[in-house]
Amino acid sequence: MLALKRLVTVLVMVYLLLVLLLLLSPGSRDGLMAVTAGNDASAFYYAMFLVGAVLLTLQLITENLDSVILRRDVASREGKINELKARLYDQQLEQRSTSANVGAARPGTTVHPEGYTAPTPIPPARPFTSDRDGGPLA
Repeated sequence: MLALKRLVTVLVMVYLLLVLLLLLSPGSRDGLMAVTAGNDASAFYYAMFLVGAVLLTLQLITENLDSVILRRDVASREGKINELKARLYDQQLEQRSTSANVGAARPGTTVHPEGYTAPTPIPPARPFTSDRDGGPLA
């Protein structure tokens, strides 16, 4: 879809450049009219009008299809996100209910395993009164 959208956009841009060239340069307009429609200016402008209308219709259709596809994609992704959030919420509720029933520790409390002994505190080191050479510190 993206390739078709880009192709139509390029065709519209080329058409617009051609129309600007024909409007702003009478010599190129007369030359192109002589090659395509002869001396009949109304047939030339009618053909240019039809080509413009077809390109505009193609561009409108591709833009609308692209926006519809993007909206569907966003909606499906939002649905998947909501489903995953619901699963996560259900799992959290299940974990909370099982932890409350088992009598496990509440969050924020510390539980030590069996046989754990608390470490004995280490007394603070006394400050040095001399340096390595034995001289007093100044």
